[in-house]
Amino acid sequence: MSVTGRSNEELHEQAAAEAARRYEDSAAERERVEDRLAAGVRFPDDPDALAVRADRILDRGGLSPSAVVASIHGEAMDLPDTNERIINLSNELQAWSFLPRGVRAGATVARITLRRDGRELPHGTGFMVSPRLMMTNHHVLPDEGFARDCFVEFNAQITADNVPDTVVRMELDPGTFFAADRRLDFALVAVAPTPDGRPPGEVFGWNRLSVQLGKLVLGEKVNIIGHPQGRLKEIALRDNAVLVRLDDFVHYTTDTEPGNSGSPVFNDQWEVVALHHSGVPKKDDQGRLLRKDGRPWNPGDGDDAIDWVANEGVRISSILKHLAGLDLDPGRRTLLAELGPDSGLDRGTVTRPALQPEQTTAVVSGGTAPQTTAGAVTAREARAVPPKAGLPARGTAFGGRRHVVFLHGRDQQSKEPVDLRRKWTAGLNRGLTLAALAPVDPEDMWFPFYGTRLHNLVSGRESTTGAIGLDQMSAAAAAEAFAAESPTGSYEQLLYEAATRAGMPQDGPAATEGFGAGLVGALHRPLSWLAARSDLDEWTIATFLRDVDLYLADAAVRQAVLDSVLETMPTEGELVLVTHSLGTVVGMDLLTRLPDGLDPVLLVTAGSPLGMDGVNGRLLARGPHRPPRVREWVNVWCPTDAVAIGCPLADERWGKLTQLAVANGRDRAHDIDEYLAHPGAAGAIGSVLAGRV
Repeated sequence: MSVTGRSNEELHEQAAAEAARRYEDSAAERERVEDRLAAGVRFPDDPDALAVRADRILDRGGLSPSAVVASIHGEAMDLPDTNERIINLSNELQAWSFLPRGVRAGATVARITLRRDGRELPHGTGFMVSPRLMMTNHHVLPDEGFARDCFVEFNAQITADNVPDTVVRMELDPGTFFAADRRLDFALVAVAPTPDGRPPGEVFGWNRLSVQLGKLVLGEKVNIIGHPQGRLKEIALRDNAVLVRLDDFVHYTTDTEPGNSGSPVFNDQWEVVALHHSGVPKKDDQGRLLRKDGRPWNPGDGDDAIDWVANEGVRISSILKHLAGLDLDPGRRTLLAELGPDSGLDRGTVTRPALQPEQTTAVVSGGTAPQTTAGAVTAREARAVPPKAGLPARGTAFGGRRHVVFLHGRDQQSKEPVDLRRKWTAGLNRGLTLAALAPVDPEDMWFPFYGTRLHNLVSGRESTTGAIGLDQMSAAAAAEAFAAESPTGSYEQLLYEAATRAGMPQDGPAATEGFGAGLVGALHRPLSWLAARSDLDEWTIATFLRDVDLYLADAAVRQAVLDSVLETMPTEGELVLVTHSLGTVVGMDLLTRLPDGLDPVLLVTAGSPLGMDGVNGRLLARGPHRPPRVREWVNVWCPTDAVAIGCPLADERWGKLTQLAVANGRDRAHDIDEYLAHPGAAGAIGSVLAGRV
């Protein structure tokens, strides 16, 4: 049975009362933070929290690497000062992508409206967190019955031309999924598909929630998008600060109103850090709520008359941990898995913590559900192409103590590893012949293969516009989509850095003029510049940078790729690691994870983008650096290879290495067999195998 309207209002009042209690209990901590802020301390948090936050900003591309280099390399600073400088830069230097990423985040937010007595009453705010699930407050949707009386409206907003947008109404589907908790004041509910069968998240996008730390520190700004008082969509942008962080809640100052219940609270990288659930009302000594004019508040005065002194949100990490502990059937567990790997909910078997007494108010649709079974997979994984296995070398290769590992680049998913290994070896043998060294057998080469897994992860990503039909749009239009869907907004930074390093003038005419021209014109200029000065077309450049960006920006993609490589790797002996294209980036990360018994005697990087700050600044070992434990390093590059922008690797922090500029065949500037056919690169490999070094 659904709760009554009065009970729903009581839940809201109860949430506000509990928020006020927590606000009063944390007064000493809040005063300490406010005193430090007044004394000029920008982020009055502990050093460990600052370090985790700074690392996440860099890892997620929340700040241009060039801005970091310019700011922190110009003067000597200790690590705490450096972390604070990075966080401050991310607050002050907003990349252009801040705006389109905010638009994308805003598209996921909808108004929740209640049907009552033949009327439609705006009731709260919700936002998509997966293709099919929406999050809001428990006091907005207390149970399944109440949810059935509500619907959601996307695009309830004003357009860039200041005219009302076309509102899209969709029904809630609590029978498919509903979970709620009173203490954490959240509800998670399924939204019915569109008339053409598409999940709403594939139309409007969704927010990828993360259980990890480092999304916010004390003193940092937050942004809120919602429907205050049921009005059209509004935004409270950055004029606020986090004052107190509790175990499950966070207090911040911002201009919100009651209709914002259920709104997402974002950091400046547009990650959801909290679920807004209540204002904190000012009270007198007798515990009475006060109006803005200082007089006691009465229920008939309305919520907008209350003197709200702060706001409270529920920490997203706390909600995700609670969801991980729910006892769900496999179907509902699979729906939760669609929140993505960062949520911690995509494992086949979830370790459930014991429920605390205050958590027993959780409501799950369907009553008591059977135990989750192992092997639940996401819908994306169910549609994925089965990965091909990598190829180990013969155990007798090079005496069983030396190992040559070929590490490929992107766009290999449709190819057979055995054919690729044969191609790489054929190129190497041409170079070995020119270097007067003995040829090698393909079966003596290790060939890890991550191409299919990378393709599945890239093609299965969420999209605000649906699947990208690459055969139906220009390269510049595809680059627009890649930029809009970049996990950290860093795709366009990579593209512009590559074009700048290729000599694109910085003071030339803009590709487009006028507000609202979009990314297509802006990204066409660097794309066309790179293509005109290299042997690669715009499509290859655009899609290569997309895959590099996803590998560096998405921890789940990086981990999946590295796991795939480590599945087919020797564990001891001498290692000759030959890498190409994106594989050079993967290889640099791999070298930080080698077992102690494996000795990297030679690294070969061919057609590498490592010279770009937007790439090397996001490696596991950040910035230009000498690869750990590597004895010799050969970097081979072709001037007409647009992927090798930034070569030669001139920064002295790379350390001592051999750099070979080669002339690859026409229309083959980036081909690995062309690179390996040069006697300089092949000779370095052959000399190790022959025991000459």
